Amino acid sequence: MADADTAPDCPECDGRLRKQGTEIVCEECGLVSAEDEIDRGPEWRSFEDDDSDPRRTGAPLTRSRHDRGLSTEIGYGSHAGTSSRLTGRKRRQIARLRREHNRARISSKAERNQVYGFAEIRRLTALLSLPESVREQSCALFESAQSEGLFQGRSLEGFAAAAIYATCRTRSIARTTDEITAVARADDAELSAAYDAMNRELGLRTGPIDPAQYLPRFASELELGTAVERRAREHVEALLEAGLIGGRNPGGVAAACLYKAAGERESWPSITQAAAAEVADVAAVTIRATVTNIDEL
Repeated sequence: MADADTAPDCPECDGRLRKQGTEIVCEECGLVSAEDEIDRGPEWRSFEDDDSDPRRTGAPLTRSRHDRGLSTEIGYGSHAGTSSRLTGRKRRQIARLRREHNRARISSKAERNQVYGFAEIRRLTALLSLPESVREQSCALFESAQSEGLFQGRSLEGFAAAAIYATCRTRSIARTTDEITAVARADDAELSAAYDAMNRELGLRTGPIDPAQYLPRFASELELGTAVERRAREHVEALLEAGLIGGRNPGGVAAACLYKAAGERESWPSITQAAAAEVADVAAVTIRATVTNIDEL
């Protein structure tokens, strides 16, 4: 499966291009083929003659809030250098207004579920180091599942975790269910039930995960160099062409290709089957079976 964030090839050496931050860099020769430094955040601009005042624009709109981030809050601190020290009746009045205002922000049970689910999605995407675009799309998918009435008899935590997993699948981001359930408040059964419901009712455009998507992360965790990663990518492509990956754990295939590539040259750092199996959360026999298929090619 092609990576949406990766160009086909390098204009200099026909190598593979990978997006790193704001740059698109060739893995072979290191050429920076493109760069995007556009700030897509809000424009902090003031139309007055004095200095810019960023408070006038407010926070940007976001799908990760049930109200898109348009609600207001009654704060506690000072503003523009004025004192916020209140005493007696005025302080109690402000406290009552703040309490009632917070209650009024959630007007129904559906909004309460969104607040809880979106908060869980924000927590998971932060722990999994996923980009903001994944968080926004996951929240939109969670809201779509709610609109279709899929929450009946299923857990909100499971749908929050399943929305992230489904988004990673549709965007070709290598994340396994075990990685998500390790930090989620839902177990594997709850995630699977929610994901199956969304995949069936919403028609998610998910396909098989390319094992090559796991290679950069696994190579970094195993402290292998780019040369080993490139050689492992060749093994993955050979297995794909031979049709030997169908029905297998893509993470296990990637780990086995790294293990095979690391042992091909003495100058490259070697790893054990146990280490390769641990990083992919598979059994060592899975690594051995894939290595046997590579040898047969």
